[in-house]
Amino acid sequence: MRRATTQRRRTARSFLSSRNGAEPGGAIRGSARLGRRTKDLVKHLTPADIAIIDHTNIDRMAAEDLIASGVQAIVNVSPSTNGRYPNAGPLLLTRAGVRLIDAPGAPLFERLSDGDEVTIEGGRVLAAGTELANGHVLETEQLDRQLGEQRERIGEALEAFAENTMSHILQERELLAGRIEFPPTRTQFRDRHVLIVVRGPTYRKDLKALSGYIRDVKPVLVGVDGGADAILEEGLKPHMVLGDMDSASDEVLRCGAELIVHAYASGKAPGRERLQALGVPHTVVPSVGTSEDVAMLLAYEHGAGLIVSVGAHFNLIEFLEKNREGMSSTFLTRLRIGETLVDAKGVSRLYNPGVTLSHMALFMGAAVVLMVILLIGSPALDNLLELFWLKIQVLLGL
Repeated sequence: MRRATTQRRRTARSFLSSRNGAEPGGAIRGSARLGRRTKDLVKHLTPADIAIIDHTNIDRMAAEDLIASGVQAIVNVSPSTNGRYPNAGPLLLTRAGVRLIDAPGAPLFERLSDGDEVTIEGGRVLAAGTELANGHVLETEQLDRQLGEQRERIGEALEAFAENTMSHILQERELLAGRIEFPPTRTQFRDRHVLIVVRGPTYRKDLKALSGYIRDVKPVLVGVDGGADAILEEGLKPHMVLGDMDSASDEVLRCGAELIVHAYASGKAPGRERLQALGVPHTVVPSVGTSEDVAMLLAYEHGAGLIVSVGAHFNLIEFLEKNREGMSSTFLTRLRIGETLVDAKGVSRLYNPGVTLSHMALFMGAAVVLMVILLIGSPALDNLLELFWLKIQVLLGL
């Protein structure tokens, strides 16, 4: 299904390119769509658009969303990769056939409006025949080589990351000390499995792989912001949505799930205004750390028997892609909840759903069909059944 969808997107991009007279490396025409927050912009992109973004170090998640939109070209007014860590996002885009142009500092957000018709010629950005920017087209070979060099220098990124994380631990030590007070929730966690879905790398794929586990175990489903939409896409309903509510859809916020707004430690909660405008009941929880940390801690403090995470950050590259000075909250959270937390990939590999009723029904159905075929195609069996029927008639005196 995913492969077919990818093929359709490539076909759409090819069709639009031919319609607009574009050839590989040639001119691309489309409507400019501007957004400084890539995760918000991708919701409105179509294959007929050219994305204008301001995104230093395009991470894997943003790259996958941009590719899924089918967009033909992307102009980034910030460096798509600055060499700070091995960043595969730009490489994913160019491998998918998207023209990626770096034009750091270009005044495109000031000189373009959403929907303006623009033309891309090589690295040049033109509107109404006027050149607005002349950037650098990133090539797959170049990005592949840079990624290899960045991997060789990963030690430098690790050292800086560790220093920043240690300096932030003092600010976020409440996570480890258990000083965050969580309010009572209508969602019952005690001794239950809890599945927490975060918009991270491969989160949709991992969620699909857990379909048997979800069907049999029936865990509490918690969506962190846009992760709740992934739960809806699977035909399920989240029990709880937690986060700052910036990437969750109106549909999921109105689905009846319990809504928990993650506020800053100061109490400021930007997501509260959106929920008030929608008129949906909600609870505010001020806390340091990320929303995924708060979701895990809330489930743990309410007595969850096991916490399964989908899309959460588990390795160094994913931590660096979060673009925070430190990820102390992530480390402290995992220290706090310990063995209660497992990754979705581990569950999908180890969980064996066994034989279900649907499997038995399919087996019995296949057996019946096979018997019918044998009876129809075998005269000997037909004669045997006829003899058996005569015996019954004699015994019953028919």
